[in-house]
Amino acid sequence: MKCSNCGNEESKVLDSRLINEGNSIRRRRECLKCGKRFTTFETIETTPILVIKNDQTREEFSKEKIKNGIIKAGGKRPISMSQIDEIVDEIEKEIQNSLKSEIESKAIGEMVMSKLKKLDQIAYIRFASIYREFTDVTNFINFLKNM
Repeated sequence: MKCSNCGNEESKVLDSRLINEGNSIRRRRECLKCGKRFTTFETIETTPILVIKNDQTREEFSKEKIKNGIIKAGGKRPISMSQIDEIVDEIEKEIQNSLKSEIESKAIGEMVMSKLKKLDQIAYIRFASIYREFTDVTNFINFLKNM
């Protein structure tokens, strides 16, 4: 690790701590040449996950897109940001644990709906109404009846 002060590549680790639920390590280091102290972070390198959209185009997986969709669906509902973050983290973990490099947007939408159904039925219905792209009121009513 290069020193940010003098560029020397030799340093010693003074302190290490697990952060981010044990997924990262924070290290305090000291340069062996100039004595400057600095902090480094180590994380597990993951391969990017691509999302296959309905039109078959691909884009990089984004936690923010999921989070924004849940926030919109849960507007004015008693859902905290920590609950939303927990759902988003769970979905990301499920996708990464599947060991697939690509996932269909439909599968992500189903995961979100499954989590919202357990958390708040109104947010679930709101999300479903956009995600399922109901063409008319009859389709929407049938969906509600099947809940």
